[in-house]
Amino acid sequence: MPANVVVPEVGESIVDARVAKWLKKEGDAVNVGEPLVELETDKIDLEVAAPQAGVLKSIAHGDGADVKVGEVLGVIEDASSAEAATAKPPAASTSAPAGATADKKADAKTPETEKKRATPAARNAAQQNAVDLTLVAGSGDAGRVMKRDVESTFAARAEAAAATVDKSGKPPARPAIPPREARQVEGGDRTEERVRMSKRRATIAKRLLEAQSTAAMLTTFNEVDMSAVMALRERHKQSFKERHGVGLGIASFFVKSSIAALRAFPRINAEIQGDEMVLKQYYDIGVAVGASEGLVVPVLRDADRLSFAQIERQIREYAKRAEDGTLSLADLKGGTFTITNGGVFGSLLSTPILNPPQVGILGLHAIQQRPVGVNGQIVLRPMMYVALTYDHRIVDGAEAVQFLVRIKQLVEDPGALLLD
Repeated sequence: MPANVVVPEVGESIVDARVAKWLKKEGDAVNVGEPLVELETDKIDLEVAAPQAGVLKSIAHGDGADVKVGEVLGVIEDASSAEAATAKPPAASTSAPAGATADKKADAKTPETEKKRATPAARNAAQQNAVDLTLVAGSGDAGRVMKRDVESTFAARAEAAAATVDKSGKPPARPAIPPREARQVEGGDRTEERVRMSKRRATIAKRLLEAQSTAAMLTTFNEVDMSAVMALRERHKQSFKERHGVGLGIASFFVKSSIAALRAFPRINAEIQGDEMVLKQYYDIGVAVGASEGLVVPVLRDADRLSFAQIERQIREYAKRAEDGTLSLADLKGGTFTITNGGVFGSLLSTPILNPPQVGILGLHAIQQRPVGVNGQIVLRPMMYVALTYDHRIVDGAEAVQFLVRIKQLVEDPGALLLD
């Protein structure tokens, strides 16, 4: 009996998707649970598996098509029906040797039909770097190829190529990378490229525009002396790494400080619903992570209950999974307040945009040695500008300024976090 392959329900906030890549083509044999097609949504990428074994009879929506949840992507015909439809009577003049049928089935199993399991990010990296996925060993679940596996393979190949020198003493040419589509402009060698935005990038653009048009955004600034945090990290970095298996960064200090400040100013940990303020008594802190496919904001759930080590470990895991494209919807749902660190890219100062329906976002920036006055003396200190963008409809300016001052006090005296 035929079975439909449909766009699955991923979460309440996801109603459509885009077909990123079919892993099988019409006429291919499939096994139950075998990945058939990769879908791209505004939050996560996912694979849709075969609901039954058989033959992929038809594909309703090809690569690049936009589809809705519940829409039919293709049809799988069960193996018995497919065999009956394609069976032919044997020729009278010839007789097949024993085992010929088994041999034919074995021959049908070719590299073209046996697709390598890989994340969408890994497939993109493989295409950009001309890496054959079938030669890459996967480190993900069930041997799934991750982006880091492709990058490791490419780096190893490049290193091996660099070590090889031909008789002329010149290193071999780098493997060609498939050219990107471009359009020649008349009158010169200038080119233009038209690239369709990914679902995630399109959603980011839409949400940022919505944030600017629906919230009364205002940003306040301060600067933080990072001397105490950096000295504390220097004293404890070795023992912390040995005990917890993760380095002690600055992110955990700002997460802890933000939670303490949110307790003091609860309206910054709220949202507006109609004419009501929803004051949240829990602290789900979103941490913005930049990935090649676009910015994502995974959430540290109940962050007030996490230790410094747990926060650092979870942030690093999120960053790795964001780049690999393996974040789940549960990782991204909710969030009561967001922290974004433009300093990792070298930003000295910026005005972060709210992540609706949240009403506050803290922006961190690069640490820079600057002259400051301390006890009547001008000294160099590692300083960081911090910015708080808030929704003025619910948060008053005085609250926002005091909130940022509280964070400054806690980061400059991190021992106070233990007493808060």
